Amino acid sequence: MPAEIKTEPNEKLLLSIINNYPGEKRYILSIMQDMQKQFNYLPRQGLEMIALHVASPFSQVYSMATFYKAFSLVPKGRINFKVCDGTACHIKGSNVIIDQIYQHLGIKPGETTPDGEFSLETVNCIGACALAPAVLANDRVYPKVTSAGIVEIIKSYGGHADASSK
Repeated sequence: MPAEIKTEPNEKLLLSIINNYPGEKRYILSIMQDMQKQFNYLPRQGLEMIALHVASPFSQVYSMATFYKAFSLVPKGRINFKVCDGTACHIKGSNVIIDQIYQHLGIKPGETTPDGEFSLETVNCIGACALAPAVLANDRVYPKVTSAGIVEIIKSYGGHADASSK
């Protein structure tokens, strides 16, 4: 059975993350990183709790959450594909990789599959220019990805063979 996107994070779990840190503003980013790792996004309730914990306006916490591209305010999939679209990867066909992901999972950059299993985003560079085109699946780098190769990668994570077969 596919995992469902959790829209209501566990308040006790949020508190346990937040309470690992002193109530000081300098820990906001660290708390956010732990929260992002746990939930694959930053729940609004968690941001509100951080603001209270560090005695900071919600607007300041929210602005930090939206400033850094590493953070997401919407749930990401269990597997988050990041397709490098920097110059080297773009020239070597990253657009083909993005098209193949759309063909097989039915998602475009910035989207998550309805079952919450896969997300897709493009990034400017992952620092693997010699391995272009490169794809990150969570923290794993896939070098020199081909059109057929991305299909095999998707299948290795349990993805459907074709978006139209869902």
